[in-house]
Amino acid sequence: MKTLYLECNMGAAGDMLMAALYELMSESEKQDFLETMNRLFPGVEIHPRQAVTCGITGTHMDVTVRGEEEHSHDVALGCGHDHDHIHEHHHEHDHSHAHDHHHDHDHDHGHTHHHTAPADIAALLDALDIPAEVRDSAKSIYARIADAESKAHGMPVEQIHFHEVGAMDAVADVVGVCLAIHMLHPDCITASPVHLGSGQVRCAHGIVPVPAPATAHLLEGVLCYTGDIRGELCTPTGAALLTHFAESFGPMPVMSLEKTGYGVGKKEFPAANCVRAFWGESGAPQQAEIVELCCHIDDMTAEALAFAGEQLLAQGALDISCAPLTMKKGRAGVSFTVLCKPRDEGRIAHAILRETTTNGVRTRRCGKYILTPSVKTVETAYGPIRVKCADGEGIHRKKPEYEDVASAARTAGLPFQKVWEDVLSAIRGEVSQNG
Repeated sequence: MKTLYLECNMGAAGDMLMAALYELMSESEKQDFLETMNRLFPGVEIHPRQAVTCGITGTHMDVTVRGEEEHSHDVALGCGHDHDHIHEHHHEHDHSHAHDHHHDHDHDHGHTHHHTAPADIAALLDALDIPAEVRDSAKSIYARIADAESKAHGMPVEQIHFHEVGAMDAVADVVGVCLAIHMLHPDCITASPVHLGSGQVRCAHGIVPVPAPATAHLLEGVLCYTGDIRGELCTPTGAALLTHFAESFGPMPVMSLEKTGYGVGKKEFPAANCVRAFWGESGAPQQAEIVELCCHIDDMTAEALAFAGEQLLAQGALDISCAPLTMKKGRAGVSFTVLCKPRDEGRIAHAILRETTTNGVRTRRCGKYILTPSVKTVETAYGPIRVKCADGEGIHRKKPEYEDVASAARTAGLPFQKVWEDVLSAIRGEVSQNG
C-alpha cells in the first residue's frame, strides 16, 4: 500500500507542503505538474528552485503574481491586514499568521485592499480546468478555513471574507497541494504531530498568541505542540491542508521507504526549516473508525437535499446517502446519513444543522473493516485508464476510474457504457496475459 507520511517538525505552510510533494514526483510528473499549475491562473506562476536549510538541500516553491513574489494573507479574515511578529527577528520569514508567502514588510506593494467571500473562492475553483477530485478537495479546505475563522471571530460563515491581497498565490498553494496529492495518489496519508512555534502576533484587534485562533480551531483533535522557536510555524492554510488529507497524526508507520521530499522555507531558524514527505510501501491498515451522522427529514425537496449534500461533501464529508422512510402520522420522509472522519464530527454535524431543516443530528462511531486499496494504470484503445483495486483476505476487485472513462468517452464521442465495457475487457485481457 502506497503511504505518504508528512513530517511537520517545523510546522506547515502551503508552499512548503507543495514543494515537498513535488520532490516525490518523477521528472515527467514534475513537468506535467508545472505545466498544469502555470496555465490555471492568469499572471500567477510556480517556479521550483533549489534551497538549503541547515545543510539539507530541498526545494522552495516561488509563487509569483504578475512577476512578483507577493505576500499572502492566507485567507486572513477579521484579524486585519498586516501582521507583525512581536519577537525579535527580521520579517523575512515563512511563518506568520495568514502569510504562506514571505516578504519584506517594509516593501510597498501598492495594492488596494479588497475582500473576497467564500462563494467567490468557490466560483474561482469551479472555473478551473482541474480534475473534480482536486476541485472538491480545494473547496473543502477553504470551507474548513472559513468555519475556523467563523468560530475565531464569532460571526456566521456567510459573513466571513477572505482578504484579496495575495489571494491568488494562496489559492495556488491550495490547488497545488491538492493536485500533487491527486497525481501521487497515495493509498494512505498520515502526519507527525504539528509544531506550532511560539510567541505572539499583532493584528488589527491587538496582540494574539501563537497559534493564531483560526489555526487552533483547525487543529482541534490533532496532536500538536509548541517549543522554543519564536515564530508562527503553522499557518491556517497549512493546518487546513493537513487536517483535510491526513487520516491520523503520530509516529511514522512501519514502511519500506522509497523516496523523501524536502519542502524548504526561506526563514533561517536554529532547526532545519522544512517539511519532509516520506513515500513508501506499508502493510495493510488496521481496522478504521468512522462516524455516522444521521437525521430524519420530511420537509425538504429532493433538489434542496441534493444541494445540501453537495455543500457537505465540499466541507469534508466522506459520503452521503438518503433512504426513504415513513415517519410519524404516516408522513413520507428520508433518512439522511453523512459519513465523516472522527475529528470532523462536530464541524460536519453543525454543517448538517446549517444546510438542512433538521433540528437534531444523531451520531455514532463505527468500526470499519476495509480491503487494501491501490490504483494501477491499464493501457487501452483510448489511452491509459486508471483502475481502482481492492485486495485482502483472498478478495481481488478492480474497477475503472469513472473520471478517466468519462473523459475518454467525451474525447471519442462514444457512450459511456461502451468505453466502460471496453476498459473492463482490457483489464480482463491484462489479467489473462499475466496468468
